[in-house]
Amino acid sequence: MPIYKYKAKTMDGATIKGTLEAKEKRTVIEQLKNKGYFPLEVEEQGLLSTEINFSFNKKIKIGDISVFCRQFATIINAGIPVLGCLDIIKQQTEHKKLKEIIGKVYEMVQKGNTLSTAMREHKAFPSILINMVEAGEMSGTLDTSFERMALHFEKENRLNKKVKGAMTYPLVIAVIATIVITILVTFVVPTFVGMFASMDMELPTTTKVLLWISDFVKNRWYFILAFIVVVGFLFKKYADSEVGRLTLDGIRLRLPIFGSLNKKIIASRFSRTLSTLLASGLPLLTALEVVAKVVDNHVVEKGLRKASEEVSRGVSLAQPVGKIGVFPPMVVHMLRIGEDTGSLESIMEKTADFYDTELEAAIGQMTTLLEPLIMVVMAVVVAFIIISIVQPMFGMYGGIG
Repeated sequence: MPIYKYKAKTMDGATIKGTLEAKEKRTVIEQLKNKGYFPLEVEEQGLLSTEINFSFNKKIKIGDISVFCRQFATIINAGIPVLGCLDIIKQQTEHKKLKEIIGKVYEMVQKGNTLSTAMREHKAFPSILINMVEAGEMSGTLDTSFERMALHFEKENRLNKKVKGAMTYPLVIAVIATIVITILVTFVVPTFVGMFASMDMELPTTTKVLLWISDFVKNRWYFILAFIVVVGFLFKKYADSEVGRLTLDGIRLRLPIFGSLNKKIIASRFSRTLSTLLASGLPLLTALEVVAKVVDNHVVEKGLRKASEEVSRGVSLAQPVGKIGVFPPMVVHMLRIGEDTGSLESIMEKTADFYDTELEAAIGQMTTLLEPLIMVVMAVVVAFIIISIVQPMFGMYGGIG
């Protein structure tokens, strides 16, 4: 169906703009009037405009979901019904893809579906949000559910930004180092090749290796490019498989610097998500199913699914979680205390706050360790290049003497 752009006046006299999908222009006008709007302009959106709308901002980030939840909580607290909330949020959302999805959710709710059912049709919404919305609909506390989700995603967004921010500087240094070394090997070293070739002398092994690398990079670069493409494709295929995910996620947890950081991120995410879900009245088994999808580690996800099965048989949650071997001892102890005292929700919230603080220190420590490590690697490579060039030059000066 074609998409129509419209401009209309509200009952308060405000001018609004938006898009609607309909069979014909008359249907759009009727829909606007049914909402209490006075149509000013309605025109079909051209093919070029449609392509532009879907070419940018396709990926919906966690920050966008956080803003969506915060807006929904604020509007619904003002007493506006769900349809009205969706309509207002759609109008003021700048993200093209999210705007389109909200429009489709609006249409489904308008046809009689529940909000959670409509949201479940779109992968853009995380499973934790859908389950929280469903719980809010059943208990009549939809505003509270969105408020909790807004806080949850805001904290999750801050955590992601901290990790990305910590990795930015080392990555920039690594990229610059790679570019500098490539320039040295490709353009600087070959200038010495002719000079070395004209001298009837035995070149050192390091110089021979450097000249071979320089020749290979300059004249057979397509082999390197093909190798990178093939390895990248095979790695992606392996990483998407069940065995690959288990293996790679297991390696992530055992890495010298990143392993400890990953475990703390998982502990924080597990504690906060479990606390949020339990606070909304979801049963423990349902909450564990959602948490398993949120932790973003296949090893832990598999362990939590086994833990859910054991809990369904009457086993304490702390026991199977401890068997996973990933969560720090404090998480297991806090789970046991929360179950014994009947305050698992509040205990997990405090645990999440503790690991948020721990993460800040761990991220700072990781950055402190990575920077000199990258500099050392770069210094070793540059030193190898310099030694490989200088050694035969001293040999040449000795021969001339």
